[in-house]
Amino acid sequence: MIRWSVPSAMAPTETPTKPPIGQAEGKREQVEAMFDDIAPRYDLLNRVLSMGIDVWWRKRAVVFLGEALLDRPSALLDIATGTGDLAIEALSLNPEKIIGVDISEGMLNYGRKKLEQKGLSDRIELVHADAADLPFDDGQFDGAMAAFGVRNFEDLQAGLGDIRRVLKPGAPLVILEFSHPRAFPIKQAYELYSKHVLPRIGRTISKNEEAYTYLPESVAAFPDGEEFLRNMEAVGFTVTIAKPLTFGVMSLYRGRA
Repeated sequence: MIRWSVPSAMAPTETPTKPPIGQAEGKREQVEAMFDDIAPRYDLLNRVLSMGIDVWWRKRAVVFLGEALLDRPSALLDIATGTGDLAIEALSLNPEKIIGVDISEGMLNYGRKKLEQKGLSDRIELVHADAADLPFDDGQFDGAMAAFGVRNFEDLQAGLGDIRRVLKPGAPLVILEFSHPRAFPIKQAYELYSKHVLPRIGRTISKNEEAYTYLPESVAAFPDGEEFLRNMEAVGFTVTIAKPLTFGVMSLYRGRA
């Protein structure tokens, strides 16, 4: 059962400064303000900046989660749900309920409107909460997932640890996150795109000067591959596996609580 779901006050309306790269105290509030600011254009930006591949990435994440579920899920958790795209895709697993959490109330508000338009509000609930302090009982969920969100955690292991706490023993966690392509010429092409093309497009559409320079910098600083699996294992996840997608631009990670 949910212990609380009272949203905090909305972030200030002025354009936020860029959050610190990597893990740092106070990052949560700056990430929240940044995503509140870009929320109205977030879905459009995802489609444009990924050239639509983000839809396929989410589908692969849901398949990866479904392969590890022990039975038909009663409840699934979507961490850093944003506007709810991954949660909507995960309805294909036929859960009784999906709960999505995010620190940005602005993103959640757009997600709730989307769910209402699609007639899905009774199947997916969106809750304002931090991954490191989830408002749920121990062992409440049959599986959990996160897309493009864990690199924004203020404390990576605190977030992963609390996700593990709310999972049933043996339940899977699947994470979809940007990674570092290493093969020539994909590495060089990706660096050119992420450092020069992506920030310009993101700035033009979102009107936020900081958000889309933060994105490639946060990806570059994020531990990927085996290093990320070690972070999962450090908080107790087992049977961990990493699976690169799209020439290593993206990776799927999975472990069991």
